[in-house]
Amino acid sequence: MKVLLSIKPEFANKIFSGEKRYEYRKSIFARKGIKTVIVYSTMPVGRIIGEFEIEEILQDNPKNIWQETKEHSGIHSHFFDNYFQGRETAFAIKVKKAILYDEPLIPGEVIDNFFAPQSFMYL
Repeated sequence: MKVLLSIKPEFANKIFSGEKRYEYRKSIFARKGIKTVIVYSTMPVGRIIGEFEIEEILQDNPKNIWQETKEHSGIHSHFFDNYFQGRETAFAIKVKKAILYDEPLIPGEVIDNFFAPQSFMYL
């Protein structure tokens, strides 16, 4: 099964360059068996630009997640801290293999009734 994640363009680009090997989330998918993430690069791009395989999903308190992932986070610690402020649990999706599409896809042409999800949507 696959999910589509909304990711800001600067972070999406870092995933496909290899600089960002973890995608951080405040909540994670309830369904089991998610193996692939389809990347929707949010506005101003507004396109599906690629996908990546999930190696694993880490779950812990934010401090421990940061310590384990910071070298390949692709972000600064203050951004991470602000994102998880007040949270007891953090999730880090580890990127296994990222594939940037040759041509970005217009979401409405490949997904019926597409709307950009706040976080993610099952496909």
